Amino acid sequence: MSSDFSGRKANGPSGVSRRRFVQGLAAGGAIAGLGLWPKAIWAMKSPGQLTVLAGTEFDLAIGETPVNFTGRTRPAITVNGSLPAPLLRWREGTTVNLRVSNALPPNSIHGHETSIHWHGILLPANMDGVPGLSFAGIHPGETYHYRFQVRQAGTYWYHSHSAFQEQAGLYGPLVIDPIDPEPFAFDRDYVVMLTDWTDLDPTALFSRLKKMSDYDNYAKRTVGDFFDDTQRDGLAATVADRRMWGSMRMTPTDLSDVNGNTYTYLMNGTTSLGNWTGLFRSGEKIRLRFINGSSMTHFDVRIPGLKMTVVAADGQYVHPVTVDEFRIATAETFDVIVEPSGQDAFTIFAQDMGRTGYVSGTLAVREGLRAPIPAVDPRPILSMGDMGMGGMDHGGMSGMSEGHDMASMPGMTHAMPSMPGMAVGAMAMQQHPASETGNPLVDMQTMAPTPKLEDPGIGLRDNGRTVLSYAMLRSAFEDPDGRDPGREVELHLTGHMEKFAWGFDGKKFSDAEPLRFNYGERLRIVLVNDSMMTHPIHLHGMWSDLEDEGGNFHLRKHTIDMPPGSKRSYRVRADALGSWAYHCHLLYHMEAGMMRQVRVEE
Repeated sequence: MSSDFSGRKANGPSGVSRRRFVQGLAAGGAIAGLGLWPKAIWAMKSPGQLTVLAGTEFDLAIGETPVNFTGRTRPAITVNGSLPAPLLRWREGTTVNLRVSNALPPNSIHGHETSIHWHGILLPANMDGVPGLSFAGIHPGETYHYRFQVRQAGTYWYHSHSAFQEQAGLYGPLVIDPIDPEPFAFDRDYVVMLTDWTDLDPTALFSRLKKMSDYDNYAKRTVGDFFDDTQRDGLAATVADRRMWGSMRMTPTDLSDVNGNTYTYLMNGTTSLGNWTGLFRSGEKIRLRFINGSSMTHFDVRIPGLKMTVVAADGQYVHPVTVDEFRIATAETFDVIVEPSGQDAFTIFAQDMGRTGYVSGTLAVREGLRAPIPAVDPRPILSMGDMGMGGMDHGGMSGMSEGHDMASMPGMTHAMPSMPGMAVGAMAMQQHPASETGNPLVDMQTMAPTPKLEDPGIGLRDNGRTVLSYAMLRSAFEDPDGRDPGREVELHLTGHMEKFAWGFDGKKFSDAEPLRFNYGERLRIVLVNDSMMTHPIHLHGMWSDLEDEGGNFHLRKHTIDMPPGSKRSYRVRADALGSWAYHCHLLYHMEAGMMRQVRVEE
């Protein structure tokens, strides 16, 4: 088996923008003596390869390295001088020792304290790597000794949990080889790590979001769109739609807070024009371990001309399901098997959810080949149905009579437009925490949320391709706990778009009491997304066992994606004593307050 992390310069397609061209010139990324991005092949030795660290003893130095992805040289946070950080390869059942040193320069713009969190890994709380919760952080010149037994296998990743260092480059892939044979065969094994890079100081980017949260939303609807919608849906429906969005102080094109207008998207640390390439021989089965290590980006991934068979999600085996495309939320991982044949090259294409940019790489029979790169799909438009507003869609408001005030409806405590003739009695109205009522940090509440497990997501419906959904994924094992939950905890994901304020139940992290779990209990967490954004929610230290719509065990994950208007439940076995982080994995949402502390106590 081999894995290839190449990132060689290549001539871009004709007509590319100057920005994309200079990205090609800077495709190597890390500089300062490293030259073009080195190549790594598992089980093979070649000059200049990126080091893959395997075994049980690891020395990792967190420092600062100049990088250039856009034509500008900027400081990145790196591990042993590389971005992404080295691929770590462990083995299930062993005990690993990782000595992590803080070698950041005193004048670093990214801060002085640092940390590493082992995402999705079961371990003692003091090994989890969250400053202020599970340990004190790693201060300049210090080395922290992480030591724990590896109790699982699969594809994971690691990243900083200190301020915005993850955005600045401190992330890397993690592969754990299983003790038992895997339930599928493959000939080659590649990591495909998707990330987002900005030349901005991440602290300055966060400040910009607080001042102007829609800075990157270049695709707001125009007068021309109004006339197009009127022709399609009628004047009354179009006016009602605009009034609804205007009253909520939102725009239906606001799918992501930061997008390709600010970000350069990377695949294994190189830009599209760098053309990361994984080699194959015709007829081989190739395992691709997709990791979304981005800070703020959902990617939609496909390989034109190839079917992808999903065999694992978040490191856990699933019943194989074959698709053309999948959405991967920030922090998720998916393992897929592909069998390239019939042509010499195939494009791995990952576009962002808002359709503002993409990153691509290639599977090829030799270096230097490319396949056609597809056009980015049309930009999606959020509907009222997407927002959990009782199934109303973009054009579904015609024929309603004036005079019905949604603000008077149960649970709708914020200013909403008068909605013509809604059949309120037909809806099962969602109840909301009292802490949301009159809350200046909450600008929306969903009326009729649903699990949406069968929905592939905004922009992916009816696109002519078979697209993965959570409903299609099913763990390849029964509920490992077997008990019914003994109690239920419901939490609402809340926010205010203009203020860029995020939290649970209308409370930001600094104002919220810890959630308390009893050691050994089995409980159900119910999440309701009361915002218009999609939030990938991650509970540290414990598995999140997603339930199907009947309340049955369905899918074991470490990160549960929550689209707008969704209500999803999952079971948790509180089998890890200590304090744990529980948060949205969109970095700037977490830093803006969408985080809670979970305490598991005896």
